[in-house]
Amino acid sequence: MKRYLIAIYLRLSKEDDKWKEESNSIAMQRVLLKKYIEENFVDYEIIEFCDDGYTGTNFDRPDMQKMLERIRNGEIDCVIVKDFSRFARDYIELGSYLEQIFPFLGVRFISINDGYDSASAQGGIADMDVNFKNLLYDLYSRDLSGKVRSSISIRKEKGQYVSGNCPFGYEKDPKDRHALLVAEDEAEVVRRIFSLTLEGYTSVEIAKLFNETGVKTPVEFKIEKGKISRTPKGERFLWSNSTICQILRNEIYIGNIVQKKYERNIVGGKNHLKPREEWLVSYGHHESIINKEDFSKVQEGRGNKKPPQCHETHLLVGKMVCGCCKKNLNYRRGLKPYFTCYHRYYNNLKSCVRKVNAMFVEQYILFMMQDRLETEGKLETLHKEKAEGVKQEIRELEGKKKSLLEVIEKLKQKKFEAYQNYACGNAGSFQFDESIIKPVEEELAGLNKKLQEMETEYSAIRCCKETEYSSGRFAELSKEMVEKYIDKIEVYDEQHMEIYWKESV
Repeated sequence: MKRYLIAIYLRLSKEDDKWKEESNSIAMQRVLLKKYIEENFVDYEIIEFCDDGYTGTNFDRPDMQKMLERIRNGEIDCVIVKDFSRFARDYIELGSYLEQIFPFLGVRFISINDGYDSASAQGGIADMDVNFKNLLYDLYSRDLSGKVRSSISIRKEKGQYVSGNCPFGYEKDPKDRHALLVAEDEAEVVRRIFSLTLEGYTSVEIAKLFNETGVKTPVEFKIEKGKISRTPKGERFLWSNSTICQILRNEIYIGNIVQKKYERNIVGGKNHLKPREEWLVSYGHHESIINKEDFSKVQEGRGNKKPPQCHETHLLVGKMVCGCCKKNLNYRRGLKPYFTCYHRYYNNLKSCVRKVNAMFVEQYILFMMQDRLETEGKLETLHKEKAEGVKQEIRELEGKKKSLLEVIEKLKQKKFEAYQNYACGNAGSFQFDESIIKPVEEELAGLNKKLQEMETEYSAIRCCKETEYSSGRFAELSKEMVEKYIDKIEVYDEQHMEIYWKESV
């Protein structure tokens, strides 16, 4: 009998929590799923994935992504959920997984409360009930989300504090969950931060001082009070200048609550920052920790910031980790770009990375990747994949070029027809707007240039016997290669680096 590697997926959204659907609690889902498995499977292994507090209207959920990654790697045979809505509330996406993705990957899908098991599903008319339920879940999710947002918006208009999390320095009033009370142990730290800033300390200097003297971080206060459970990336939790800056600019400490800073255009979409004049500010909502005069002085001293500049970042950003404090390294541009651990300025750890040449690291990673892939006989496959990727992009560009040529031809035809009407006396004057053709022709010129570049690159790959590809080596590192094969790179200095490869390598 087949031994099943079963993934049980549990999800509880914030909307579910607000509406007190106890049957949907994580604990209840876990009990239900494990009981079903015990009754229906003999030889199995359970792998649990849980997203607590995430919406089901999209797949941007941490454990959902982990589960899908393991499914793609062929590590899971069966997925079991309480009902379809736990997996997804978007009926189109859910339908794609049930009818195309999971069958293609050979993964069995079971939804207990819906009585659905892909191993016995017949398809066609028999699946009408499933499709109808998927649509109802999607519509229910959008309706519920709208009601919740409307309810929260009304509370905000009344000046009530509606966030589930308390800002550092405050705690919820036991008698009124929309009111805030000062948490004196945390408030003392906040006062000290403002006091040191007024004395002339920078945010980096304050963070360094706090780390030296062992001042507890906001996370440590919450852990100590039993509000959260978390472990540090390195040896311990550390203050950072960004945390100090967030506290210094938060109006919550002068008794105001600022809400409606963001808006979301669609259910499950991303938040967008609104103009400041559209924010909802409730003044004097709660007891202040900092007086308004000191708060204003701090803001004056922190003004005149340079506008953020957009630069193309390095392809290894996010992969480079300090071997000492385990925090991500920062990339510094210039004639000799380098990676450095910015956290060393305030964490007092002398072994943090000071400077590692970015070009050296890139060449080292390239060499190690080539060596590893060549040993496993995967370089030839990689070259084929690269060639096919470039070829596919050329096809797409040629399709766009064809469409643009058709548009230009239609516009020229309209111009000719307008001229004919004018010549035959059917129009008082020649009427055709030449400006509508120009942008299309400019777009076509840019597309032709891009197409020429891609064709040159494709020719270089095909003629690999006469180029650097003849040795089975890549000429340069690419973002796609880094994302596909590297999990992280722990760096101590230029002579000591450890690459953590993804399982696919």
